[in-house]
Amino acid sequence: MTAAPDAAIDPFAITTRGLTEPHPGRAAMRAAGPIVRAQAPAGGPVWIITDDVLAREALVHPRIVKDPAFAPADWEPRLAGLEPAAAVQPSLTTFDGPAHTRLRQAHAPLFTARRMSGYAERVAAIARSLLAGVAGETGETGEAGEAVDLTADFTTRFPLTVICDLLGVPLDRVDQAIAACRRMYSGNPEEVGMAMAAFADLAAAALEEGRHGLAVKLRDRVPGEITRSQLHYLLFTLIYAGQLTTDPSLGFLLARFFGEDHAVADGTAVEDLVRDTLREHAPAPFTLWRFTSAEIDLAGLRLPARSPILIDIQGINTDPRRSIGPDLTFGAGPHYCTGAHLAQVQLRVVVDVIRADFPHARLAVPYAELLQADFGGIQGSRLTTLPVRLRG
Repeated sequence: MTAAPDAAIDPFAITTRGLTEPHPGRAAMRAAGPIVRAQAPAGGPVWIITDDVLAREALVHPRIVKDPAFAPADWEPRLAGLEPAAAVQPSLTTFDGPAHTRLRQAHAPLFTARRMSGYAERVAAIARSLLAGVAGETGETGEAGEAVDLTADFTTRFPLTVICDLLGVPLDRVDQAIAACRRMYSGNPEEVGMAMAAFADLAAAALEEGRHGLAVKLRDRVPGEITRSQLHYLLFTLIYAGQLTTDPSLGFLLARFFGEDHAVADGTAVEDLVRDTLREHAPAPFTLWRFTSAEIDLAGLRLPARSPILIDIQGINTDPRRSIGPDLTFGAGPHYCTGAHLAQVQLRVVVDVIRADFPHARLAVPYAELLQADFGGIQGSRLTTLPVRLRG
């Protein structure tokens, strides 16, 4: 067995770069081999898969699991950004095998392509209302007005309003959801604790006040052993993931639409723009943490139990050698993202609403001057600002 080559640069470094600049580590890792070794932010080695075929094998490998109980024994869970172990807190993102299948069967029918497409008109109404409010705040009267930074509030508020509305969280709680999501980025355990308490409160409101929302439907579908507090956690994951992924994707999508791709003319072109944006700017640059549950052989390497593994989604998606086919933006295999259809509907709808209501909207700065920030770890990148003149 040979040793994995070391990554040439730190793939988890915090950086700021131009929107059109490729990440400096992706090509270097890909060139080093199908699997490379790097230093994990929580300490010790992590093995990063850079090859499309190997990635798809790993995503269905029975001994590569998501349960944080198999993380390296010396990892501090909060520093590593780990969820509670599956035995403590059932979750789609920590369960494996039959337990995951049962929980997924409770979620998946609520987020099908058909159901989410049927919700598109409501999503459009939310987008239209929020964008009209943003345009009104600039004092625009039909002539070219002041620029507004859409990443300051809109790209966060829109997906949170959508997921709250869908779940049945009263919409007067959206500001509470925004504050909770922002607290989750804090390194302060007290702030994160306050965020989790707020999410539990939002989940309770959805179950008690949102009688026709998906939160109630999910409650009636989950396995009987799921407790109320565990159900609150499942709803937290839907709210937080709905913001964490769609928020940055929306910034990149609108930047491309307002800038280089403003000539989008029909529904097919919008679908292409959404798909290409998600492929080139994957909301999650890596998969969530996975671990070997026992010693395994992988690509000529022998990895011991508790070895952390990541798949370089961003690098694989943008590999010029990758054959045409499904990308890995939303994963593959049994853990394929449950909310993928909802995310894509939101992105398509926002473009449609802007084309209809703000046909002369333009970037307030040159496209090439836009910057993106990489936050390190397994977090994705996002635009630092998106200044736009909605009235052109």
